Amino acid sequence: MSARAAVLAGLGGYLPPRTVTNEELSRRLDTSDEWIRTRTGIERRHVADPGVSTGDLAVEAGHRALKSAGGGSDAADMVIVATATPDQPVPATAPEVAARLGLGSAAAFDVQAGCSGFLYGLATASAALVAGHAERVLLIGAEVFSTVLNPADRTTAVIFGDGAGAVVLRAGTADEPGAVLALDLGADGTGKDLITIPGGGARQRSTGQQPHPDAGYIHMRGKETFAHAVQRMAVSSQVVLDRVGWSADRVDHVVGHQANLRILHTLALQLGVDKKRVVSHIQEAGNTSSASIPLALADAGARGRFQRGDRLLLTAFGAGLTWGSAALTWPGLTPA
Repeated sequence: MSARAAVLAGLGGYLPPRTVTNEELSRRLDTSDEWIRTRTGIERRHVADPGVSTGDLAVEAGHRALKSAGGGSDAADMVIVATATPDQPVPATAPEVAARLGLGSAAAFDVQAGCSGFLYGLATASAALVAGHAERVLLIGAEVFSTVLNPADRTTAVIFGDGAGAVVLRAGTADEPGAVLALDLGADGTGKDLITIPGGGARQRSTGQQPHPDAGYIHMRGKETFAHAVQRMAVSSQVVLDRVGWSADRVDHVVGHQANLRILHTLALQLGVDKKRVVSHIQEAGNTSSASIPLALADAGARGRFQRGDRLLLTAFGAGLTWGSAALTWPGLTPA
């Protein structure tokens, strides 16, 4: 009998309707559409309206993933929300999301691992399912990064967008299409200063001093982040490929964190995977952090890019520093 495994059973994505184009940003920043597209691959990003929170986006994406999975009274007995922009420091965003989705007393908690959050959540959900602590897990990556962007900072203002993506995972077996076959996670706290939001936490508050006006915004050292991202994702991806026994030419699709199209293409080159196999949704949504991988999966799935049984490599890198990768097969489901 095949080993117990987490199996992808539902998928949904949601982007706020309001878009901000490169041309719009170029009217208030020292930039241009060409500069943004050639350096990042981004053409537009979606921005939540005032008063719309991360939890609101998570509910919409979660509802769509549950619909894709068939719903039912046993829709999920665990809810994980991966986010770097929670609705508030306390309580976590996930319990309210679970309640709004009508999931009763399902276990619910947040995961914060920067842009690697979805893969950290995937590993957590997979472990719970394999151990028998849950039978169906709703995993949501959701962000409203527009709330932490300095509108005058070209480094970050052109990159990040808002959105949410969600998957339903059920307990199954490793020989089923949709099974999560291998995972790898890593972190290096010595690089914690590369991507930060320094204000609002216990460290800043413990000083007793008023925070700098920019302390609530995200700060990123782009060139160093680029180099780390490629290196860490390449090594982690190779670990997963070795564990599952796939050579590069057996990977049908690479679904990487949608931070920068050049990063994705450089990663493919290092892995020896044709860049035509790289799934890209960044041109439409920008960097949606924890939401980027499930949003890319939902978009590609809805377009019919994946075929049942296709081999998928997922990989991400984020603040912390954190990174992770996963290998799974495509179950042939229909995203909502």
